[in-house]
Amino acid sequence: MKIQALSIVFVLWLGSILVTACRYDVGEELYPPCDTISVVSFSAYIVPVLQTNCYSCHSEALALGGYILEGYDYDTTLAANGKLIGAITHETGLTPMPQNAAKLSDCDIAKFKNWVANGYPNN
Repeated sequence: MKIQALSIVFVLWLGSILVTACRYDVGEELYPPCDTISVVSFSAYIVPVLQTNCYSCHSEALALGGYILEGYDYDTTLAANGKLIGAITHETGLTPMPQNAAKLSDCDIAKFKNWVANGYPNN
């Protein structure tokens, strides 16, 4: 009886060690932090977000709503007048973009804001 009770305690103890030892909760490895500090490259940080979320409606071929986001000159014009950031942050008075889709991630919005704050570098 004592051996059986000790065996149960040992199994429970071992099980608790295995459960806690196998936990993987290093947040920075699972979800790397958003890098907005080094957003100085239009082609590396801004264009991919635009390609994924905007070009299907706002390319030179379609230009829905009269807006083109396919090209640095078009993008800087909308960034300079505040409409680009206003639309992606869902500012009152502007049509929230992307329309009929989920809002851009906080990380992507931060990249745009940093790009604008740094004077729209084109590199």
